[in-house]
Amino acid sequence: MNVRRRLISGSAALVATALGLGALSACSGPGAADGKGAGKLDVVASFYPLQYLAEEIGGSHVSVTNLTQPGQEPHDLEISARQTAQLQEADAVLYLKNLQPAVDDAVAQSEVGTKIDAASLTTLEKHGNEVGGHAAEHDHGAGEESGAADPHVWLDPVRFGEVAEGVAKGLEKADPKHAGDYEKNMAALRKKFVALDQDFRDGLAHTDTRTFITTHAAFGYLAERYGLTEEAINGLDPESEPSAKRVRGLESLAKADGVTTVFYETLVSDRTARTIARDAGLRADVLDPIEGITGRSKGDDYMEVMRSNLKALRTALGAR
Repeated sequence: MNVRRRLISGSAALVATALGLGALSACSGPGAADGKGAGKLDVVASFYPLQYLAEEIGGSHVSVTNLTQPGQEPHDLEISARQTAQLQEADAVLYLKNLQPAVDDAVAQSEVGTKIDAASLTTLEKHGNEVGGHAAEHDHGAGEESGAADPHVWLDPVRFGEVAEGVAKGLEKADPKHAGDYEKNMAALRKKFVALDQDFRDGLAHTDTRTFITTHAAFGYLAERYGLTEEAINGLDPESEPSAKRVRGLESLAKADGVTTVFYETLVSDRTARTIARDAGLRADVLDPIEGITGRSKGDDYMEVMRSNLKALRTALGAR
């Protein structure tokens, strides 16, 4: 089932139930307990990348709660009545519209004073298996999701930096008393994004091949930014199964373009990627879409995992 298109059953009922739990929200989780009670701005983030921005920019002035637990696939999120009540009582919510339908529903029906939609802070484009186009030519069904806007903007350091600027402005508006500190923290984060972008530019400037294969089309923005070609096994849906024709197309592409590696990710099964890699005589390795940080992540935060991704790409592409 395409998790991006399915209706989240019962979400409206959860919202209605949660709105009646306002009196209980003070004990509805660590964010509520540590936020307003400690005089901090109570921020709810829908998944890890936005949690990272809130914590980096907010610093000691915010208490951040992530609705998506470590190890949980964000697209599958169905929020509980308790979480919806927590969101209702928050000072600010950070989310990415159309990534998590249950969150979109809850935010739309909440009365949170500051709602920051990351999708509105940068430009979204349509990506899918047609990225690069080579393997897709062999499978007319491969690009069936290409009409959907790609939400994975956080994997492009430049676009994610634009999102960060908007988040900073949103926090300043929600908490003008500490606006100066938010501006200072954003300045420091801005330098990190600039350095990360330069590392990718330098690290991927000279490679034996420009094509890489991934489990699903999460890296379209990154590929576009650095002149690479992403070929995805499963389009924008990490859970879907590729057709036999699609698999044959990828195997042909790998031989033609000198592809060495099939990448999989940490939060979904690696079975299909490993099978394709084995049958085509290729390596299998992790390219992390950074939808959550777990014990399997190659780094403790966004910046560290992005640099691990860069290292993996350099190896796979034959960087020199």
